[in-house]
Amino acid sequence: MERNAKAIEDISEKEIMESLVYNYKRKLVIYRLTDERMKKKYAMPFEEFENKNVVKEKGFSWEVESDSMEWEHAIAGIKYLEKKLTKLKKYEH
Repeated sequence: MERNAKAIEDISEKEIMESLVYNYKRKLVIYRLTDERMKKKYAMPFEEFENKNVVKEKGFSWEVESDSMEWEHAIAGIKYLEKKLTKLKKYEH
């Protein structure tokens, strides 16, 4: 355990921040790709999909419900990560 603690101490704060930003950006790309894929599939943005209650309209099919959950998760992820990345910009040099 002592060895691991020492290894962590050897990582600079800058390296940790760079890694965090990289991972946030990577996840953001995945969420945005999901959003774009769903926009194409349903020919509308998520807000319209929700307002039209497409899940109900399509008879609560497994595919549409699953897409709805995945899409909602992606939209929430985009908002969350964009906030985090904005906050982290103040640490960039």
